Amino acid sequence: MRGLLIGGVMVALAEMMLAGGDFLCDLDHQRKDTAGLRLRAVSDVPASTTVIGLGKRFDAMAAAQVEQANAKLVKGAFALLPEKRRSLLVAQRPTIDLDPTDTGVYGRMKEGSAYNYQGQLVYRPHPAVWAEAGWVLAADLGSGTSDPRPQAAALLERALAALPGGLLCPIVRVDSGFFDHKLAEAALALGCDYAIAVKRTEAVWRAERNIPDGNWRRAKDMDAEVSECDYRPSNWPEGARVICRRVKVTADELSCDPRSRRRRTLDPNQLSLLSSCEVAYAYAYSFIITSLSGDIVDIEAWFRMRALVEEKIKDSKLGLAMRHMPSGYEAVNVMWMWAALLGLNISSWLQALTGHDESEDGRAHGKRLRRELICVAARITRHAGRIEVHTDREHHHGGFADAWHALDVLLAGAGP
Repeated sequence: MRGLLIGGVMVALAEMMLAGGDFLCDLDHQRKDTAGLRLRAVSDVPASTTVIGLGKRFDAMAAAQVEQANAKLVKGAFALLPEKRRSLLVAQRPTIDLDPTDTGVYGRMKEGSAYNYQGQLVYRPHPAVWAEAGWVLAADLGSGTSDPRPQAAALLERALAALPGGLLCPIVRVDSGFFDHKLAEAALALGCDYAIAVKRTEAVWRAERNIPDGNWRRAKDMDAEVSECDYRPSNWPEGARVICRRVKVTADELSCDPRSRRRRTLDPNQLSLLSSCEVAYAYAYSFIITSLSGDIVDIEAWFRMRALVEEKIKDSKLGLAMRHMPSGYEAVNVMWMWAALLGLNISSWLQALTGHDESEDGRAHGKRLRRELICVAARITRHAGRIEVHTDREHHHGGFADAWHALDVLLAGAGP
């Protein structure tokens, strides 16, 4: 272990999670897999106690180095993509999604954790994702009460630095937790457009009530309506426009719990009427403020695609191991977060470079990926200086065989 640096530790942790490990002690279990160790990028898997010791020294500089290394891998993977896939990414504007997610923890002694608005003790990872590729570019770790807005501009700048060259002008797409004119100004200063979900305030509701009935248009691929409203918050850059979407909600679809998210999306005036059964339905509203100049129906439909990125981040929690933070030390948990995000990227790169995600089922989430490509029963031998993998007959053809052959071709082209 003397020669294993932080990069090796991070890759070992990512490989452990990709293979199904959920806790630090799984490193110790996987160290016993003598056959599987020969196929790992880091064959000298560190012990859990070693990782904890190194993790305690995982400071801001170490996190920055890991993020910079991830940026190099992003650019390297992009260069290796098949020409058709790379051309598709080059032809469309890259979307940078800033999307915090809460990770629940247990034990009040966890450094840096805090109770969120729902009363849950959590950490709050803040990943920045290139939506079209599905790759994490940068990330921060906050507590359950940390406001993501103050560091949003710096996070965006680091994410943009991780993008490959030759792409079109990026667009920043974020939820209402980032609703701040400073982020919009930073995006424009960095050469980006922005689209930010608007917090629902009384001023927003007044603007919504003034939208003429004839201005509503049918939304794309959704039973909803879209319009532009005249709400213009102060201090925002010139040219900002606000797009509104409304969806019908009946009393049966409305929860009685006052904490219900759906209740907060209804106009307070309509909510009181619906709750008292004076009307058959009301509307749930969403608002977007943006610098984009296209058709409002297209912009709203594109903004709705944030759900795909949320699914991607969800896979880092359920498919990998970011659904919990294993240590009482905040520094160890920052390292754990980055290992999960690296594992998420490796999963995407593996499938993109081998064509595994071009099947009818599309990109595999963590658990399906393990079943189809990673945790496959096999016998490992060496012949003429080459490692050979002998799988069951069911894997001689199909996804695993195709992926293995594609990796062989890539590694042969990479040289020694």
